Order: sequence, then structure tokens, then C-alpha cells
Amino acid sequence: MSAMGKRIELEMRGRPCCEIKDLNLDNCRSQCIEGLKEEFTCLESLSLINVGLTALKNFPKLPTLQRLELSDNRISCGLDKLQECTNISHLNLSGNKIKDIDTLKALQSLPNLKNLDLFNCEVTNEENYREEVFRLLPKLQYLDGYDKDDKEEVVEDEDDIEDGEDEEDEDDGEVDVSDEDEDEDDDEDNLDEEDDDDEDEDEIDEDVDDEDEDEEDEEDEEGEEGIGLEYLQKPGPELEEDSEGEEFDPGEEGEDDEVVDVDEEDEEEGVDAESRGTKRKHDGEDDEEGDD
Repeated sequence: MSAMGKRIELEMRGRPCCEIKDLNLDNCRSQCIEGLKEEFTCLESLSLINVGLTALKNFPKLPTLQRLELSDNRISCGLDKLQECTNISHLNLSGNKIKDIDTLKALQSLPNLKNLDLFNCEVTNEENYREEVFRLLPKLQYLDGYDKDDKEEVVEDEDDIEDGEDEEDEDDGEVDVSDEDEDEDDDEDNLDEEDDDDEDEDEIDEDVDDEDEDEEDEEDEEGEEGIGLEYLQKPGPELEEDSEGEEFDPGEEGEDDEVVDVDEEDEEEGVDAESRGTKRKHDGEDDEEGDD
């Protein structure tokens, strides 16, 4: 097996040819194409930088191939071997042995070719090189990194693209985290509102309980007052016995009052009688002294 064949087998890593989309055979050192087959039906990118190729003999038909790197080889002709790869949009032939514009005519069979690099090839030294190439390939957009107006192509590095994708993923992750925080905040707000509602309900219950307690206290006070009044109004044991043994007779009380009044009158009459007797005695003594 050739060096290129071994390298292809190594790059495949046990995968079938139809699953390979990117194949890197740089520096594998071979003067012609070996081991590369049409079975690579999904191949999109092929790199053969600094392999030592002098021609593209045995280059297979690869209808899905978009990017082909052939820089730093010794290719001088035979570009017609790429005619079956009609989907190629980027072709790098810099650092090869291409000497004239006519060698490039074979590229007219690539309808999707938009970017061609011939930097450091002898053909770039021809007069009106750029104008002639753009005229030969009217669909070409960039030649050696510049368009027809000499505006440089903006090339995004693969690492930058990957970093951009990672940043987008991180941004998406941050957005998701923010949404979750907002949801959590909303949940917390809802919980707080529920707690506030519970507290309000508890306060209402406490107010109701306080009202019930106040009503119970009022009832107790009324009961105590009722008991006190009943106690005061209830006659004692002796009073009850007296009331049972004797019946109240308003006539007897009146008689007692009359007796008392008669006694008082008698006493007053006795006093008057005594005073009158004393007066008579003094009058008699006076009469006897007069007779003497």
C-alpha cells in the first residue's frame, strides 16, 4: 500500500468511506493520487498540501467536494481532472508550477468556483493577469484573496467560527439561566404572596379569636355580675328563719307606736305635775312668811 493509501486508512479511523466529510492528507508525500476513491460520496473538504504532486492523475469523481487544497505542490497542468468535481467553490493552487492563463481554461467546467488562489505561481507575473482571469472565469468572486475591485476577502478563521459558535451556545445558556432565575424569582414572588396571604389569614384568624375571647370575657363578666346580684338578693339563713317564724303585721307595729306615744305623754304630764307641785310648795312658804 502506498504512503497516501496508508494515510487515508489512518484518517478514516475505521469509518466507512460514505461517512467521511473531511479528509486531511497533508505532507503524506506522493507524486500522484493513490487510494482516493469515488466511494467518498459525502466528502466536502480535501487537503493535499505539500504532498509533492506533479499531476492530478487518478483524481476521482467527487460530486460533493466543495473545498480543495493543493498548495505547495509541483502541478503544472492537468487541471481537467477536476471537471467531474462540479461542486468545488474554493480551489487553492498557490505555490505550484502553473505558468500561463491557458492552463486555467480547464477550470471553466467548475460552475460553482468562487474563490481561486494562484499566489506564488508564475502565471501571476503575466501582464493583466487579474483582468484576464476574471474574464476567463466570470463567476469568480475572489482571486488571490481580492475581488475585482481589489477589496480584500474577509476570511473567518475556523477557530474564530468555533469560538463564535461556543459563545452563541454560552449566550443561549446564559439566556436559559436568566429565564430560570426569572422563573425562580416569579416562584419566590408567588411564594411570598402566598405567605402574605397566609399571614393575612392568620391575622384574620387571630382577630376572630380575639373577638371570641372578648365575647367570652364579656359573658364571664356578665355571669359573675349575675351571680353577685343573686348572692346579694338571696336572704341569709337567720333572715329566712325569722321570716318563716314571724309574719309581718303592720297593725302591731302601729299599736306599739301608739303605746310609745302614750308613755311619752304620761311622762310629760308627770313632769308638769311635779313642776306644779313645786310651785305650790313655794307659794305656801311665801304665804307663811307673810303671816309671820
